[in-house]
Amino acid sequence: MGQESNLHQGDDGELSALDVRGLLELRDAVVMAMARIRQRVVQAFIVFSFVLLLLWIAAFLYGSFYFSYMPKAAFSSPVHYYYRTGCESPDSFLCSYPVANISLMRNKKHALTFGQAYQMSLQLEMPDSPTNQDLGMFMIKTTCFSRDGGQVASSSRSARQLLSASSSRFTMLRYRSDLLRYLGTLLFLPAFLTGVTEQKQVLEVELFSDYMDDPYTPSVTAVIEILSTKVQIYSSELHIHAYFTGVRYLLFNFPLISALVGVSTNFVFLSLLFILSYLRLLLREELGPQQVREEAHYCRQY
Repeated sequence: MGQESNLHQGDDGELSALDVRGLLELRDAVVMAMARIRQRVVQAFIVFSFVLLLLWIAAFLYGSFYFSYMPKAAFSSPVHYYYRTGCESPDSFLCSYPVANISLMRNKKHALTFGQAYQMSLQLEMPDSPTNQDLGMFMIKTTCFSRDGGQVASSSRSARQLLSASSSRFTMLRYRSDLLRYLGTLLFLPAFLTGVTEQKQVLEVELFSDYMDDPYTPSVTAVIEILSTKVQIYSSELHIHAYFTGVRYLLFNFPLISALVGVSTNFVFLSLLFILSYLRLLLREELGPQQVREEAHYCRQY
């Protein structure tokens, strides 16, 4: 009986030792699994952060290139005319045609980009009056001056000569018979009385179709002169539009596709640069400092 009890106690001790060993192995396995999971999470976070950093750098490089390379697409300025009144003749106080000076500077910087072609047009808002109807064809002269007062470019355009120009809406005031005037006045009488609309026409004249500023003598002001003393104008505005070609045309007309291609190209280039740098660092660590010195000494010999 004593021997059987000793055998049972020995079996229980072996079973308990096996249970403890199994629990320890299970604990080690769980700890190893948690360590691997934690390592994978840390690696994934590092990779995600690095990819995000590369994307931000690629987008920053593309944005810097875009804003430094692309000029302003459009520029407009109100035109205020004046007459010279220092007349020697007492018969008339108007000594000149309507003249206006327009500055081509914005925030002490040139509004026009060097090497970029621009299209300049003048928009005139004129009353549909008998004086303007009898005016017929009139000339508009535009001259650009540099900072030292030198003449950079000059354009004398007739409103009737620009009939075939793409930017010209009107060549002169549209003719309407007296009957059409009366009918139009009666039809829009409530709008005329309330001030919703006015009896006016808009004339747009192209001044320069392909104007390119000279970087050595840039233009800082434009002088517009209407060669008629009887013209009547409500308001006037100068419009300057950039005529994009080549890469600028693609960047301006396809901004999303251009941004996607530019950011992707920068990202791939930066990724390749980092991978090559990382592989070079790993190769140096595997070779060891002694082998690196030997290779450097060998390269200096040859």
